[in-house]
Amino acid sequence: MRRKMFFRHSLTLFILVLFIACPAVAQVTGLGSTTFKNSGSMQAQEEFSRGLLLLHSFEYVDAREAFAEARRIDPDFAMAYWGEAMTHNHPIWMQQDAEDGRSVLLELAPDLEGRLEKAPTEREKEYLLAVEALYFGEGDKKARDFAYEKEMGALAAKYPEDLDAAAFHALSILGLAHDGRDFGLYMRAAAIAEDVFAKNPLHPGAAHYLIHAYDDPIHAPLGLRAARVYAAIAPEATHALHMPSHIFTAMGMWPEMASANEASFAASNARVQRNGLSVNQRSFHARHWLAYAYSQQGRYAEAEQLMQDMINDLEEGGDLKSTRRYTVMMMASHLAETKQWDSKFARKEFDLEGMSAVTKANILFIRGKAALSDGDEETARKSLKAIMNLEDKEDVSLLLQHQLKADLLVLEGNLDEAIKLLKTAANIEGDRPLDYGPPMPAKPTYELLGEYYLKAKNGGDAMKAYKASLGRAPGRSLSLIGLSAAAKMEGDKGIYQEAKSMLEKNWKNADPKAAKMFSVSDH
Repeated sequence: MRRKMFFRHSLTLFILVLFIACPAVAQVTGLGSTTFKNSGSMQAQEEFSRGLLLLHSFEYVDAREAFAEARRIDPDFAMAYWGEAMTHNHPIWMQQDAEDGRSVLLELAPDLEGRLEKAPTEREKEYLLAVEALYFGEGDKKARDFAYEKEMGALAAKYPEDLDAAAFHALSILGLAHDGRDFGLYMRAAAIAEDVFAKNPLHPGAAHYLIHAYDDPIHAPLGLRAARVYAAIAPEATHALHMPSHIFTAMGMWPEMASANEASFAASNARVQRNGLSVNQRSFHARHWLAYAYSQQGRYAEAEQLMQDMINDLEEGGDLKSTRRYTVMMMASHLAETKQWDSKFARKEFDLEGMSAVTKANILFIRGKAALSDGDEETARKSLKAIMNLEDKEDVSLLLQHQLKADLLVLEGNLDEAIKLLKTAANIEGDRPLDYGPPMPAKPTYELLGEYYLKAKNGGDAMKAYKASLGRAPGRSLSLIGLSAAAKMEGDKGIYQEAKSMLEKNWKNADPKAAKMFSVSDH
């Protein structure tokens, strides 16, 4: 009898020790839910789980703090080091702080063999091997991204019950699109994320990565289901509140886009106030998208206030490069929507030092357009020349160059040459992969081409240009204005009424400036 009792007690103790050694993290909070078996101490599980869920929602700074706290609690917790290293790699944005990522892993152990020894299970060793490829693999970031995807694919296949492995594999596939949006890669990632989403509808990574995978006008309807629930899955993640607007934007759902970014920006502002952070920690990304949504709704006064708020934050925050970049992006968009090139915003001076070629091109373009509004052709030509002389020029910079040159050609009385140039530019834009969010350049070239065709009294080609613009940016209000004007010119009552109806829906709550602009379609 004693031997049986001893056996039972021993078995119970063995099971208890096994459970403590391999806890399963299952948590449903304001950040979502997942289960991730690991060998960390029970005391470190809450912070590790929080870090993991934040990581899936791209809340990299807060995730980093959570993983750092987990490894402070349990200094030998290998997966906490893995998690913190992962916060320094941003696949969708093609960014990586390789030095900081490597530094975290080196704190675990100075070499791979030592790091692997710290991981008690084979599965955890394989996670470390995957992140090793990401930071210590051969070649540049692109080469390491491909090596990492291969490792994550093998890990996910070996452990099909590990939904986080599958989710991170889907994300690693999205991170392979270094040359722009690639439908093949994105649909491959979507298939994996769909499976995770079906098995765990509260998994933040599944919903998040599906939105990214479907984030274009063609596939956006497939992402609407995830977009409808992601903010509810992870309401404590500022980025999760913003992300649904990617799908809403691609479908021209402006009220939903505005609501999502109002919530996201408010959450980021609350975080800044709660933690005593700099204004530079506000979500300028959400503010930019919110201003664009307001513009599409004809809420120009509110968009203008956001623009002023952005300038105020730039000045209060010490003119940081990242904040300056967002200010320029917002300004280019605001001016393209309102056409107020003679406003105070267009005359804002920016330091070009340290800016990317695209940001420099936008600054120079704004400067040139402001000069044209003042009748200062000389300054406009200097701005054009400066854009032409930019190094490492990308397609967006080239398109801005063509747009400004077309304006100067019209000034010379050469409308035909301007249209010819814009047709070339529109073809360049049309060959680019579909992008997400507010357009870049801020004025879609097809839309501008449509305006030039209207100048030439060519309503038929103007209609084609505006339809092409709306194909890439569904529901865009200025393209609808142009399409209605072109249809009226051509006597196409059906297209005219359709475009006008869509615009009236967009501008249901528009302010007087927008209502005045609508008269363009009635001239």
